[in-house]
Amino acid sequence: MTKPGFLLPILLLAALGANTAALADAYAERRLNLVRRIEDDARSTAIWSGRASFDARVLEAMARVPRHLFVPEKLRRYAYENRPLPIGFGQTISQPYIVALMTDLVEPAPGRIVLEVGTGSGYQAALLADLGMRVYTMEIIEPLAEAAKARLEKLGYGNVTTRWGDGYDGWPEQAPFDAIIVTAAASHIPPPLLAQLKPGGRMVIPVGGRFLTQQLVVVEKDADGRIRTRQILPVRFVPLRRKH
Repeated sequence: MTKPGFLLPILLLAALGANTAALADAYAERRLNLVRRIEDDARSTAIWSGRASFDARVLEAMARVPRHLFVPEKLRRYAYENRPLPIGFGQTISQPYIVALMTDLVEPAPGRIVLEVGTGSGYQAALLADLGMRVYTMEIIEPLAEAAKARLEKLGYGNVTTRWGDGYDGWPEQAPFDAIIVTAAASHIPPPLLAQLKPGGRMVIPVGGRFLTQQLVVVEKDADGRIRTRQILPVRFVPLRRKH
């Protein structure tokens, strides 16, 4: 884990050096400002999350991936504010700080296989793919799934496969997964997802009802298949929807 005092210089060098082409657009500086705000939030919430800073690679990905292309065009001027935004069908794109936290918590690494439940607009999947992971992402709302698939393909995220379906049941054909990220709140941790998590793997999932306190939970499965969970901090997500 990079020390907070050294994170921003490393980030700026990486983002403005190796990734100059990716950042060469009208939103580049706004992305870097957003990353600075995420760093501030990480320090201020460390008492709950246990993370005073995030992996520099995660923040570099946040500085590269064009969030404005994952929100409705009429809301693009708000794309780099540190808050959720509506994307239609009663769904939202999550607050960037929460996206960074969840990404950091699954300990991303190139080549790892990750399942995302709740594609939404595709932003979280794009970040995971940018970090070199092989992403399988599921969305229960068919128009969102189709739009996200087209968007991710257009932007060149070839290591993402999108599927319309009920994420509660996971994606058994592609299991087991090194990591699972659930971007909607479930009343409990879905047993099919636990079964599809690889020994040594991690799941990050918000747990709680629509009108109850939700907790962001990290689920770890050890080499013997034993499950350990820990709460990170209170969150607010849209509920996990089921086909029935």
